[in-house]
Amino acid sequence: MRAMIITMPQSHSDSNEIKRPVAPWRIGVDVGGTFTDLVLADSGGEVWVAKVPSVPADPSEGVLAAVQRIAVDLGLPKSEILNKCSLFVHGSTVATNTMLEGKGAKVGLITTEGFRDSLEIRRGLRSDQWNHREPYAPVLVPRFLRRSVAGRIDADGSEYEPLDTSLVNEIVSDFREHGVEAIAIALLNSFVDDTHERQLAELIDEEWVTRSAEVSPLMGEYERTSTAVVNAALSPRIVKYLKSLDTELTSEGLTKPILLVQSNGGAASVEQLASKPVNLLLSGPAAAVGALNLYRRSVDRTFSGEENQGNLISMEIGGTSCDVLLMSKGEVATRDDIDIAGYHVSTPAIDIHTIGAGGGTIAGVDDAGLLFVGPEGAGADPGPACYGSGGTLPTVTDAHLVLGRLRPGKSAGGTLDLDLDKAREAIDIHVAQKLKMSVEEAAAGIIELVEQHLLSAVEHISIERGHSPRKFTLVAAGGAGPMHGSSVAAGLGCARVHVPRDAGALCAIGMLHADVRQDFTRFLLGSLDELPTSEVAEGFNALRERALEVMGHEGFAPAEVSLAYELELHHPGQLWSIRVTVDEGQLDRKAVRSAFEGEYRRLYGHAQDEGTIMISSLRLTARGSTGEVEMASDDRS
Repeated sequence: MRAMIITMPQSHSDSNEIKRPVAPWRIGVDVGGTFTDLVLADSGGEVWVAKVPSVPADPSEGVLAAVQRIAVDLGLPKSEILNKCSLFVHGSTVATNTMLEGKGAKVGLITTEGFRDSLEIRRGLRSDQWNHREPYAPVLVPRFLRRSVAGRIDADGSEYEPLDTSLVNEIVSDFREHGVEAIAIALLNSFVDDTHERQLAELIDEEWVTRSAEVSPLMGEYERTSTAVVNAALSPRIVKYLKSLDTELTSEGLTKPILLVQSNGGAASVEQLASKPVNLLLSGPAAAVGALNLYRRSVDRTFSGEENQGNLISMEIGGTSCDVLLMSKGEVATRDDIDIAGYHVSTPAIDIHTIGAGGGTIAGVDDAGLLFVGPEGAGADPGPACYGSGGTLPTVTDAHLVLGRLRPGKSAGGTLDLDLDKAREAIDIHVAQKLKMSVEEAAAGIIELVEQHLLSAVEHISIERGHSPRKFTLVAAGGAGPMHGSSVAAGLGCARVHVPRDAGALCAIGMLHADVRQDFTRFLLGSLDELPTSEVAEGFNALRERALEVMGHEGFAPAEVSLAYELELHHPGQLWSIRVTVDEGQLDRKAVRSAFEGEYRRLYGHAQDEGTIMISSLRLTARGSTGEVEMASDDRS
């Protein structure tokens, strides 16, 4: 089946039209592993795009270079570009890279007496249950930096044993002697009552202190502890980077504080994220949510009256990786468990699947004589062989160039000069000669294999989640996405492929459409049929008050904040929970049961009619709109 290709016009960055933006404008900057993308949208909905190489050693250099590039393209001073900017949203992989490269701060951990080894014992879970030989990631806090204190909160939130603070000064002094830069506090049952954690934090006179109940108020001692430790490891590095970037942009002319995209797809201020940098681990890819909301409106208008409105699957293929995201009926699923560099983190994040398949993904032949593509990539430096920057290994980009899918010479706004001879040489030496085939055949094999990886990635987030890809429009984005869109869509059975007008800047565009968002959780355990309605109402009221207070600090009045209430539900003994929306926080047991059983049946193919359903927690999501930005070209898509 041939897929219908929907395209959008090019932005001003790719045309000869000379046109100045109309102030005020918005700027979104996405720092990726290979390129830093900047999108400027003016008050009329016109869009300009700038793309510059990322600077992994100092991502802020990439941000400033992108601002300078757009200023040069528009013939305006950098100060004017920033001064007339009403919203500056930034997303970056800097938090993720800090963990991947093991460059986090040195952390000391304080736990409840008898539980100092929980972090190292872990859960015993593995991503591949058959691979028992691969070692776990090194524990972030060695045993000599894990200290414990007496005192305990019971499972019901009562104080079982008073907190003993007599050793706190000694512990902190010991941490200082060993060069500890940040301290994490993770006490037993603090998700029910965090009084003891608060008492410890007040006694510790240090700049970087993380409380587990503050960053992850969820049941699960190991998950909470691991999240607190990761947050502590990120705090000194990430917060200093963000504040430094904010200060530098302000000194250059920016009058508004920058906003950062969080893992949940929403934006937040540096002030709000200063205590929770762990929420930035999926900062860059999560911005795709805003872009999907924009494209959903365009696709739904074009095919109004048809079924499956609001159903999109985005496949963003950049230079380093491919991020796959599914939107069903206008909503993107979120989850609390993500794995970064082998470390468990429990924090609200969009359900996104990432694989090592990008334009810079390296191809080769293994010892068994089989072709492989990925997961290693060439990165921004040296990059693919065709970049002529010292890279000698063949990549997906080199294969596209050999097959004529890319043209040699200047590309990406003149920042790159693609060398066909170097691409052919790399594929010939490392693939074609070893497999005894022509360079063109080897290049075709590289493309075919990487597209199989892409197909599997989309199936993972659609079919394995109970969704049929045939009911979705595939959004082919990222610098390389459009070149693979039709092939992957055909394999999935998707009838339509949507190619955004600025496919290579998907996440930066999404940042312009991101709402300010904060997620709140309250532990509450009981049977759906037996738990008093008053307890549920009391819990939601407490979350509402806290949400309005936090959103007030972000500049939103109560009337400007939209609130979404959810229950986390599961059957007794079930490991994973299902979220069900509760209108206005009012518990309608019959409606909740019906929604739970319907979602359970979609996911697992059956449902336990009238079975016992347990509530595990209350959820509240607060959103504040940053304003609508209607792209001028939407109606022409």
